[in-house]
Amino acid sequence: MCKGLAALPATCLERAKEIKTKLGILLQKPEMISEYIIPYSDKAEKSAKPHRPSQLEALQWRESLEKLLMNNSDGCGEHDKLRKIFSTGLFPDGQAAFKAFLQSEHSEENIEFWMACEDYKATKSPIQLASKAKKIFEDFIEKEAPKEVNVDHYTKEITMKSLVEPSPSTFELAQKRVLNLMEKDSFSRFLKSELYLELIK
Repeated sequence: MCKGLAALPATCLERAKEIKTKLGILLQKPEMISEYIIPYSDKAEKSAKPHRPSQLEALQWRESLEKLLMNNSDGCGEHDKLRKIFSTGLFPDGQAAFKAFLQSEHSEENIEFWMACEDYKATKSPIQLASKAKKIFEDFIEKEAPKEVNVDHYTKEITMKSLVEPSPSTFELAQKRVLNLMEKDSFSRFLKSELYLELIK
């Protein structure tokens, strides 16, 4: 032992040895990486498992596309819905089932636009409204947008003009046009799809 440590009281030496031992344990590599991970969720996990919609619920979707789109899991974020669908094959709601169908046809931009508009209309902050309006326009409406929806020139012009002062109704006309397009085209195919027929068995 070095001379400096010999001058210390025995209790200090014992404490130093304990600290050294604890540090040694902490510095050892864990057997598995999971030992480093501390489970944490910023949202409380719901214990309820994703459910298959009842036959009656799925049959009601036939009445209209709007009824199907309004059937969504309360308190369930988009990421959570898609995770449930792809991990379990179960569709917690009409919106998710219809979106999965459109994805299978590589035409999900219409439902994504509709959902973005619904989120936009629920936004209260004027700053967030402006930011979301710009993003929706760039993603879905402007020419050569990455997820450009099929709306006529007149609708694009009206939407562009309303972007000067964004309001909850900025995308109202475009959203109605896209809803009509989905109703006339995709919705009828969805009702005949294996995905939907499986849900109503």
